[in-house]
Amino acid sequence: MSSKPKLPAPLTQATGRRKAAVARVRVRPGQGAVTVNRRPIEEYFTSATHRMVVTEPLRLTNHAESYDIDATIDGGGLTGQAGALRLGIARSIVELDTGLRPILKKAGLLTRDAREKESKKYGLKKARKAPQYSKR
Repeated sequence: MSSKPKLPAPLTQATGRRKAAVARVRVRPGQGAVTVNRRPIEEYFTSATHRMVVTEPLRLTNHAESYDIDATIDGGGLTGQAGALRLGIARSIVELDTGLRPILKKAGLLTRDAREKESKKYGLKKARKAPQYSKR
């Protein structure tokens, strides 16, 4: 038998997406610990900017010390993952307390950033970049 600590059932579960990243967020009552893919946030997001982006919904609603957040993130790069996690946290906070929705909505944290990478076209180097023109 493994001696894995039994976590309390999550209050809410939410999903956040950005670019190719998908974050599944579970919120539990606690002291403000954020865990990403079973690692502390400081270990996963080494950049202070990414950590600031992720914790923005908690700071705006003054819930930084009230909830423990456990997230599983797949796909994309670090910036996309941070954005996906931020959206997931914001959605779960609204699920817990609908009175906080106007604050998060005004800050633009409940809007899914729909910008995706455009697909490459044949005959071109990237989506729109053409090979160098040669007259002769």
